[in-house]
Amino acid sequence: MTAQLIDGKQISQQLIEQIRQRVAARSDRGKRAPGLAVVRVGEDPASRIYVRNKLKACERAGVQSFSHEVPDSVAQPELLALIDRLNGDPAVDGILVQLPLPDHIDSDAVTDSIEPSKDVDGFHPYNIGRLMLGLPGLRPCTPRGVMTLLQHAGIDIDGKDAVILGRSNIVGRPMALELLHAGATITVCHSRTRELPEKVARADLLVAALGKPRFVQGSWVKPGAVVIDVGINRLDNGSLVGDVDFEAVRREAAWITPVPGGVGPMTVATLLENTLQAAEIRDPDRS
Repeated sequence: MTAQLIDGKQISQQLIEQIRQRVAARSDRGKRAPGLAVVRVGEDPASRIYVRNKLKACERAGVQSFSHEVPDSVAQPELLALIDRLNGDPAVDGILVQLPLPDHIDSDAVTDSIEPSKDVDGFHPYNIGRLMLGLPGLRPCTPRGVMTLLQHAGIDIDGKDAVILGRSNIVGRPMALELLHAGATITVCHSRTRELPEKVARADLLVAALGKPRFVQGSWVKPGAVVIDVGINRLDNGSLVGDVDFEAVRREAAWITPVPGGVGPMTVATLLENTLQAAEIRDPDRS
């Protein structure tokens, strides 16, 4: 068996094109373009690349972008004041503060300061709470992007045994909620989980989000499983790999996402989807 690839790059391009068409249709009805404010603190090279990619995607989708570059010496009250100004800016529908932040900045305080209706990362407790209740507003981008990938691949989630490796607030926990609401039976594993290979082997659907390169072995994976690799790890030679041993796991799985070119592009496209959703909520079409 050789798994079929779930091509996140291609699906993300389709999603961005759909967003562009919806933005153009709004413009034809006299609506302004959605606006996304991206705040980058410091000079972290990876953050600079991520922000650049997001701004380029905005341009392709017809979404207006506002880039704010802040020195890593910024005081927390000053950063919160910037977010407060963006909360009140009518041209801004979505606010993204690129992580990670410097150690002297409380990330939770920054997340909490973003107006929930502009929280296009989907991290605010209000939005996570709505997802918990099955009443989603703005949903975390990576889990929502994974759900879009599964939908495009025609994978039925209802009744499946799903195992999630990782319990972060960004991916693991909201991913569990997304799959639970879609009808899957959920097991969330983490660094203290015992007999991990045995638990992984029961998964019809495996989502790996540990941040450990090539951690999941082919012998762990149930034949015919769907494997979603969220991990992006840079090796010493500069190459990027996921959290699963791709070649070995591909011989066991029915479907698999590549790294790069799988979940990563979907996270960016879903950010724009959330921004458009935020604009539609704040400025609905009443015709």
